[in-house]
Amino acid sequence: MLGAPGSGKGTVGNLLSGMFNIIHISSGEIFRSYIKKHDELGEKIKSYITSGGLIPDELVIKLIEKRLHEKDVENGAILDGYPRTKEQAVELDRLLAESGRKVNIAINLIVPDEEITDRIVNRRTCPNTDCREIYNLKFKPPKIENVCDKCGHALITRDDDNLEIVRERLKNYHEISENLINYYGNKDILYSVKLNNHSGNTAEDIAEEVKRHLSGQH
Repeated sequence: MLGAPGSGKGTVGNLLSGMFNIIHISSGEIFRSYIKKHDELGEKIKSYITSGGLIPDELVIKLIEKRLHEKDVENGAILDGYPRTKEQAVELDRLLAESGRKVNIAINLIVPDEEITDRIVNRRTCPNTDCREIYNLKFKPPKIENVCDKCGHALITRDDDNLEIVRERLKNYHEISENLINYYGNKDILYSVKLNNHSGNTAEDIAEEVKRHLSGQH
């Protein structure tokens, strides 16, 4: 799943996970799990995230590689938020090739920056790792204020969901995304789709569209 922060990668990724019965892996959630440990590595990761900066490739690759060797990834996975740079993409291809696997499709969600900013500052997230439902106070509010509809957990606002950090993250994303998108475009596995308030496409529409594409139905 490619796209700027807040473009809907997690929502679409979760839908595809259910459709194909494969695990959805969010790099952001991996990072936050280390932050919760409050150890040296967690504090280092936190310092990058709270400043809106990018976690160095070497560290990201190390953490993702460890996750890709776990048993629940044997039948494939949907990677959300990784790779973020061309260098990470090249390394991912190398890691997958070692076990006879490859990236089948790179789904690129295109959303205008102003809509992303509005989405993120109004985003609320379920912290339950078995649920991970995402809400928006404007477009998808919970039925009960600050309570997850699905599991009943209290919703949270992530530390990096504020205007200043969002703008910095978008700036960083645009600086590095072109090479990554071109990399997958040149491999002929890039699938770009617009997901915004005016396109009429919902996350469910996009997931169904991707499913048809992968099934060879155009």
